[in-house]
Amino acid sequence: MATSYQKFTLGSTITPEQQAFFNQHGFIHFKNFIKPETVTDIINASKQVENTWISNKTEKVNGVPIKYGKDLDGSPIVQRFAFINQHNSLLDEFTKDPRFQVLLNLIGEGSRLGTDEKDGMVFNHYVNGPESSFTKMGWHTDGLRDIFHGQKLNPMLNVGIHLSTLKPENGGLRILPGTHKQNLYQMLFRKKYFLDHDTDENEVAIIPTAGDLTIHDGRLWHRVAQSTVIGEESRRRVIYIPIIAGKYEPKHADSPTAFYQRFASIVK
Repeated sequence: MATSYQKFTLGSTITPEQQAFFNQHGFIHFKNFIKPETVTDIINASKQVENTWISNKTEKVNGVPIKYGKDLDGSPIVQRFAFINQHNSLLDEFTKDPRFQVLLNLIGEGSRLGTDEKDGMVFNHYVNGPESSFTKMGWHTDGLRDIFHGQKLNPMLNVGIHLSTLKPENGGLRILPGTHKQNLYQMLFRKKYFLDHDTDENEVAIIPTAGDLTIHDGRLWHRVAQSTVIGEESRRRVIYIPIIAGKYEPKHADSPTAFYQRFASIVK
């Protein structure tokens, strides 16, 4: 498993070097996208939403199931929030950061930040404790949802804003560089979706510092590795927002639960 790769700093444009790296590997890592105080503000905002959802016993947002779990002390927590940007003004304002518009250039004309499409801004909170229900996620591609919807495979990127500083033993995002160029058969059958958690000899471990930003192509095979440490040291938080091209398809309160989201019970 590789843990070293070239990292970049995001400026006012995507440089030719950055574009070439992304085109070849299907991912890119930008250091220090947000400051430590912004990381703290975002985490605090998520706790406000969490308290409201737990109090209201919210089960779905715009048709997307909310994943609950238990913290280390046994108290209830939300482990996967969908459309969290629509439930907190600070997080909504964060999506308007002009630097997100710079990132759209990785796809090009017609792309947009999917704040009200797919699952909106997703906030994941992993902790490896005795009662956690969300510690890992098996190999998958994000492009599968378009196939389930009977659509052509439109370009989609997943933007990750990392709120925890990780070491390899903390688990986290693992990717197979270059697999965004695979054919449809490989995209469907290279691995068993969500069921396969095995380490791949070609995988790269994304090891962020809190405040970093990463982007991976939705066609890229990736997984979330389980932390090999337990307790408070295993806690990690990350936001994902999609960059989308193609038909505009916003979600709303009456949106149905998608077929592929039935796989959510497999994620432990």
